[in-house]
Amino acid sequence: MAETKTTVTAGSAKATSNQPKKSSNVFALLAVPICIVIGVLFYIFVLGSPDNFQGGIKGANAHPVEEGIGKWFATVYQGGAIVPILISVLLICVTFVIERFLYITKAKGKFSGADLVRRVQFHLANKNVDAALAECDKQKGSVGNVMKAGLKKYKEMITNTELDTEQKILTIKNEIEETTALELPMMEKNLVFLSTIASVATLLGLFGTVLGMIKSFSAMSAGGAPDSAKLALGISEALINTALGIGTSAIAIIMYNFFTTNIDGITYAIDESGFTLTQSFAANHK
Repeated sequence: MAETKTTVTAGSAKATSNQPKKSSNVFALLAVPICIVIGVLFYIFVLGSPDNFQGGIKGANAHPVEEGIGKWFATVYQGGAIVPILISVLLICVTFVIERFLYITKAKGKFSGADLVRRVQFHLANKNVDAALAECDKQKGSVGNVMKAGLKKYKEMITNTELDTEQKILTIKNEIEETTALELPMMEKNLVFLSTIASVATLLGLFGTVLGMIKSFSAMSAGGAPDSAKLALGISEALINTALGIGTSAIAIIMYNFFTTNIDGITYAIDESGFTLTQSFAANHK
């Protein structure tokens, strides 16, 4: 009977965990195409607005307005066909930075995992498991979720008369490992977008740079005097793509490292919580 109850509880936990996983998958599937569409529309209608060019005419020989933000918009617009792709990649990067920041902030909980471990240690030393569970509810983070699952199994093992101490400790440890296996993938989810963008954005910027330099050298190799306007336009296109690519890649790298550092801290606190529960049970229920 106890075994059936444990199976049902584990199944419920997995079902509950699958809900945020599915919603996260839907978010990723929708976010990428939406960002691409917004990036292309921004390039065409905002950067490429006639108001940003002298005489309201845009084209190969158009000149940006002499002052204001329209000058910068027109300059970026003249970066060529790779610019809308880079803008889309930048939007995707910012979108997943915000999404991961909100999720990991929530995963860290109301207070630190190390603080929770100390509080739970205190309550377990006084053999007050319910107070320890209450602390997990207050924390509301990944460490709290893992420790709460372990504490419930801890409480169940106190009254269990069928298993010896070693088996009880192993049961608690297994419960913690199962819950951890559900928590950690959700924290790392979507970081693959940032790690990919960190590499791809630089390559896209380099590709745009090469296209711009090809235009510049084509202008220089034309018969007669080199076309200075086309030469300048090609160099400008190369530099714009370089700036966008490097800037986007830098944001992705910095934020990826920031998130992985925070996840490592949460993981350490989870490991510490598991060690605390098993050692406490071994000490108090020999």
